[in-house]
Amino acid sequence: MFRQFRRYVAIGLFNTGLHWMVFLLLCLHFQMAQAPSNLLAFCVAVSFSFFANARINFRVRPSGWRYVLFTGFLGSVSLLIGNVADHLTLPPMLTLVLFSSFSLAVGFFFSKFVVFRSA
Repeated sequence: MFRQFRRYVAIGLFNTGLHWMVFLLLCLHFQMAQAPSNLLAFCVAVSFSFFANARINFRVRPSGWRYVLFTGFLGSVSLLIGNVADHLTLPPMLTLVLFSSFSLAVGFFFSKFVVFRSA
């Protein structure tokens, strides 16, 4: 399990960079609110993460229902954290750190035991 977590972290580092770039572009450059910025950035980055983790890390065949489960769960977390950040008027960087930290920890276990578990 430790090896899978290391691979999940490696994929997550690329995914996080992609997420942060899109979030900052939308939020700071286009002055979009944090909740939709975070959700859209997540949508861009999650596709890479899903396919990389399915093929490289968990070695399962990607499927539509797995994609919906993966993106639905983490997308909900993304939107929730963005809404809380908007409500509390948190700085965008804190929103990114909170979401990235939470999604790394919880996302791994959700992925391993729910989304990508072998049938």
